[in-house]
Amino acid sequence: MNEPAKRLLVIGPSWVGDMVMAQSLFITLKQRYPGATLGVIAPAWSQPILARMPQVDEVLPLSVGHGEFGLKTRRELANRLKGRFDRAIVLPRSWKAALVPFLARIPERVGFLGEQRYGLLKERRKLDKQVLDQTVKRFVALGLPEEEVASGRFTIPQPRLEIDYDNLVNLRIQHALSSRPAIGMMPGAEYGPAKQWPLAYFHTLAKRLVDDGLEVRILGGPKDHIAGQEIVQGLPQAHNLCGKTALADVVDLLADCRQVVTNDSGLMHVASAVGTRVQAIYGSSSPDYTPPLTNKARIHYLGLECSPCFQRDCPLGHTNCLNQMHAETLYKAVSADASERLKP
Repeated sequence: MNEPAKRLLVIGPSWVGDMVMAQSLFITLKQRYPGATLGVIAPAWSQPILARMPQVDEVLPLSVGHGEFGLKTRRELANRLKGRFDRAIVLPRSWKAALVPFLARIPERVGFLGEQRYGLLKERRKLDKQVLDQTVKRFVALGLPEEEVASGRFTIPQPRLEIDYDNLVNLRIQHALSSRPAIGMMPGAEYGPAKQWPLAYFHTLAKRLVDDGLEVRILGGPKDHIAGQEIVQGLPQAHNLCGKTALADVVDLLADCRQVVTNDSGLMHVASAVGTRVQAIYGSSSPDYTPPLTNKARIHYLGLECSPCFQRDCPLGHTNCLNQMHAETLYKAVSADASERLKP
């Protein structure tokens, strides 16, 4: 007899890149449980990303600020969920992340050990960092039986976000974008300066690309607007769109780019998930831990003796892991990949 369809709930992560990577878990769950319904508890900002994932049947926004406990809000959400789900998968390892499924009395609740969650989870798994050496593997593993996870040889589906082409047409008109082939640039990295390639290098690269007849689009949030202005300074075919577009718009604009040059950031994972070729720059972080989940990526990582340090600011004060990666290197990579794309 076939296993009955499940009502599944995932407590999602709080970062853009992690939410994109979580789609690998969503795909896995829908493949393993055909006919299952999937709900995701997530911050309100993530709804535009989740709306582009056909595996997600329902988004349950949790309006709690970063670092805020919000017991009343969590209890109210839990009360609305009682009796609606059979199994909850808790991706964050914090105590508070496991609270809603516990209060909702969801019978099966699985997650990794962390922050004294012994009473909150029914199935508490030990995190083997040797086997599960990437964030996406840890997400997918929680959707599989432990015996399948132990070997480390399980499939990681690539995230794939849907594109709204009508919205893309409107965006091109609204922002007076040209018909030139576009290169996206994402200079931001929410984690900190040790993940951010120098703005002067982005500017130099943008100038070379504009001179080659390409359009450059700087993409990011409101916090990245000043950085975007520095990059596009004096470049008529470079557009600073930071803070001028919603997250759903950025998805479509990235899909319209031939390539992107990006720090290790949430938008790097978005670009990967829309099928755009990615030039991924790593400084303090590691491409082994959070690689772009696509076969169309080129990794730029110097692998210095002090790398990766995983710090927000360079502890040695020089940030050589990024400063020694010059604009010419990225220009040659973009040019080489553009030539490869044109081959018959």
